[in-house]
Amino acid sequence: MSRDFAVWAPDARVVELVLGGGAVPMDADERGWWRTTVDDAPAGTRYAFTVDGGPPRPDPRSTWQPDGVEGTSAVVDHDAFPWSDLGWRGVPLRGAVLYELHIGTFSPEGTFDGAIERLDHVVALGVDAVEVMPVAEFPGTRGWGYDGVDLFAPHHAYGGPDGCKRFVDACHARNLGVVLDVVYNHVGPSGNYLAEFGPYFSDRHRTNWGQAVNFDGPGSDEVRRLVVDNARMWLEQYHMDGLRLDAVHAIVDQSARHILRELSDEIDACATRVGRPLFLVAESDRNDPRVVRSPDAGGLGMDAAWADEWHHALHATLTGERDGYYEEFGSLPCLAKALRQAWVFDGQWSAHRRRHHGAPPTGLRGHQFVVCTQNHDQVGNRALGERSSVLLSDGRLRVAAALLCSSPFVPMLFAGEEWGASTPFEYFTDHHDPGLGEAVSKGRRQEFAAFGWDPASVPDPQDPATFARSKLDWDEPARAGHAALLDWYRRLIALRREVPALADPRLSTIDVRMDEQASTLVVRREGGVSVAVNLGDDGAVVLFCDLFAADDGCEGATRAQAVLLAASDPAVELRGDGVTVPPDAAVVLRRR
Repeated sequence: MSRDFAVWAPDARVVELVLGGGAVPMDADERGWWRTTVDDAPAGTRYAFTVDGGPPRPDPRSTWQPDGVEGTSAVVDHDAFPWSDLGWRGVPLRGAVLYELHIGTFSPEGTFDGAIERLDHVVALGVDAVEVMPVAEFPGTRGWGYDGVDLFAPHHAYGGPDGCKRFVDACHARNLGVVLDVVYNHVGPSGNYLAEFGPYFSDRHRTNWGQAVNFDGPGSDEVRRLVVDNARMWLEQYHMDGLRLDAVHAIVDQSARHILRELSDEIDACATRVGRPLFLVAESDRNDPRVVRSPDAGGLGMDAAWADEWHHALHATLTGERDGYYEEFGSLPCLAKALRQAWVFDGQWSAHRRRHHGAPPTGLRGHQFVVCTQNHDQVGNRALGERSSVLLSDGRLRVAAALLCSSPFVPMLFAGEEWGASTPFEYFTDHHDPGLGEAVSKGRRQEFAAFGWDPASVPDPQDPATFARSKLDWDEPARAGHAALLDWYRRLIALRREVPALADPRLSTIDVRMDEQASTLVVRREGGVSVAVNLGDDGAVVLFCDLFAADDGCEGATRAQAVLLAASDPAVELRGDGVTVPPDAAVVLRRR
């Protein structure tokens, strides 16, 4: 079977294909692409490239690295996989509930096939799609995936290309969508040979990870094309339903057409070709509405943005933490603002940043924000990787779940959150370069020493035990306390389907009332639906006149007109003029 091989190396004098123990000359075109055709190269054939007589290197667009980032590439025949999801019609982001997971810690096996064995739990929970942390080939066998090197190759330790396809196929068979986390703002250091092939990195821009990816300098057309083709591959060849773009604020692009805008246009066209909805979610810390505004309105066209400030406002209020970026959060007015519009900073002064930050989300809808009470960053970037289950009482865990699942935004759960997993999610790596591994371990200790932590207590990312501790314990969901919390999450997610007002994305329909003295808060939605929480030390009575808006015809509502939809505490009680809410409890009500 003949096969074409191609690689972009615009400044090279000689490029050869290394295959079968020999070297095959390649010919260059005017754009710097080198090509050759080989008569016999079936799927699985190992190959590499040499540039100007240098050592063999993996293909920059390798779709399979059986031996990791330092090994040779292998040919993949995407058309050979026996997909069973041809009737899959996709899942829209609007109205969805997401579930973030890490393939390596989601099952004891730490593989795509191991994750498949746990999908029925996810289905029973009621979510619409799983959001998978990066799977592109990264150094070693364990890691978060954000230091990926071979962006087109699913990680070999997870099960490679076929394992990834089996996982997506299994999700679709269970009516679950799949969102993949991808990283285009930097490339990992270990096994990164891109600079030997061409100008993949900029000498004009820098990021926290070093040289920025070259999106706007000489040679950037092909770099941009690599990113666009990568996004298309995940959506077309792996049947993903959406992509989450990591830290887009670290993408430096001063060209007239930003790479995010180009991605948006390409994915719109891709959705038309595959005949199902596809979406892009961007992580950005700038609170810039242009990220999610349509290109026609001068925006970049992302379908939604991660809204970390929603998390910060809730976390700081419930835990009392005020360190680092939590210093500006924690008050009830701050939480109320987040519940209304996701972003807290919309143009005002930020003491933490020492500048004005953000812009108003005017005209945006709730489904253009993804919010969470926990995610990989907010858990894993703590020194000990503690989940909220370690930091909060059971009552406050339930309050957090109620506010999340009743929000007008796109709720996202972090795997294990739904049963109050006791296992941590720590930062773990597997760098085989001793110098790099030591640098990562030392840097982690120094980072948290600055916050007052004993460096000796900070887990070593390179220690295999750090990874092992982070695996979920699947015996926990059946245990008494964990099972009760799981039932609460299932009820709330089901309620979101049963009562459309809870998922209504119109931010103009949200009214938040609070009593700072009593530490109570009421979120009122259209149609006489309300969520009330009590964060005080004593029980509180929330009056019906505060629960139901007068313009809903609820002025003077009585107990007979109120329906209790869900209560996190059995001591919640409807009375003549309102509802009694115990400390650290939440209640969802609707006008009859």
